[in-house]
Amino acid sequence: VQLQESGGGLVQAGGSLRLSCIASGPILSSINAMGWYRQAPGKEREMVALSIRGGTTNYADSVKGRFTISRDHARKVSLRMDSLKVEDTAVYYCNLNHISGSDYWGQGTQVTVSS
Repeated sequence: VQLQESGGGLVQAGGSLRLSCIASGPILSSINAMGWYRQAPGKEREMVALSIRGGTTNYADSVKGRFTISRDHARKVSLRMDSLKVEDTAVYYCNLNHISGSDYWGQGTQVTVSS
């Protein structure tokens, strides 16, 4: 399974960015969830938003009301990020969770929010 991310970059505080992730590989019919995690310098990787099989979505409290995850189709997940804050600066990773419990990760895309 390969995950290809796009859409990171530099934006001023209050601005918006959209991240996208496309999955390829043989297990696409057995996806439990797709979503986004992030890791800021010196911090642990944390869940940002998940799109779970059946349509449920989960968000970190810090991004609720500002970020929106969408499952564009079975192989693609996007993250719309509005009202970005400096503290949203991190490397954002696409994640695919298989029904077996295995996790797959993208290479990461940098999001930098300037004040």
